[in-house]
Amino acid sequence: MQSSQKQTEKHTCCHPAPNKIDYLLWVSLSLVVILYCHFAWFQASTNFASWYNALSMSVFELINTIWWGIALGIVMLSILTPIPREFVSSLLGTKKGLRGILRATAAGVLLDLCSHGILMVGAKLYERGASIGQVMAFLIASPWNSFSLTLILIALIGLWWTLAFIVLSMLIAISVGMIFDALVAHQKLPENPQAIDLPVGFRFWSEAKSRLKQTHFSPAYFSKMAIDGIKESRMVMRWILFGVLIAGLIRAFVSTENFSSYFRPTFAGLGLTILVATIMEVCSEGSTPIAADLLNRANAPGNAFAFLMTGVSTDYTEVMVIRETTKSWKIALFLPLLTVPQVVFIGWLINLNF
Repeated sequence: MQSSQKQTEKHTCCHPAPNKIDYLLWVSLSLVVILYCHFAWFQASTNFASWYNALSMSVFELINTIWWGIALGIVMLSILTPIPREFVSSLLGTKKGLRGILRATAAGVLLDLCSHGILMVGAKLYERGASIGQVMAFLIASPWNSFSLTLILIALIGLWWTLAFIVLSMLIAISVGMIFDALVAHQKLPENPQAIDLPVGFRFWSEAKSRLKQTHFSPAYFSKMAIDGIKESRMVMRWILFGVLIAGLIRAFVSTENFSSYFRPTFAGLGLTILVATIMEVCSEGSTPIAADLLNRANAPGNAFAFLMTGVSTDYTEVMVIRETTKSWKIALFLPLLTVPQVVFIGWLINLNF
């Protein structure tokens, strides 16, 4: 299991192989810097093609909108990185049923990782004895509900839409988690053969107080925190920058009128959104700017929500890692089977009442 997991981790889009150049990060960063500086210096110059002017302007506007969320997200990563993973496991507890699902959902929301990085944690939770329902609730609630992405989403679509999306995604996570546990209870899906693996006598609050007392806060400690936060943010930044470029290209080549027509808040527009989200292999950070355009340019908040959620539920990397972890195709394929219909229904309701 461990060797398979490590091999999978090396080949996920979030974790480039060690000592390899992260081309996605550096190419995306270089293009964003060039386009941003171009518009800052030349504005919309007639010496350049109209599509290039539109692309540089879009990148300029998006970066100016989300920079503070990125900066604060890096700070939060610096704070969260030293926290041991067993604290997250302890949040799940050993209780099954609704209480266990709620705790798994909360843990998923609190953990600041992308949709692919979260898979490694989910696999480890399964190894430590979390129920199938807990693992699924954890995975569904996690991807774009991390603190850093929440800040960026607030900057892009506003506080209230962000809160609404978070609450709705948590409801789906709880619902899917409960259904998975029910299917296991009725022997339709295999039960997790592992047992909870936490240190003997581990208590969250007492252990947290003990760790705080043992921690020596010094300039060197905070310096290491900052460096680690920047390093950890690379996994997030590569996809945010890539998403900014994708959103800029869409704005450059697809007019507002056509964009609103293709992805309008109708059932056909919702269906096209889900199709694109299924085909497009973009991490949760990269999908955030595109989802924001679905809300702001196409006036289709339900489509934006569906794009964020469906991309996670139908992602083939996620399905394959779940298959490798649980050794069950049924469990892996039940994720999109149970999640997508709920996402479609909620997205349709949002569009209908917007």
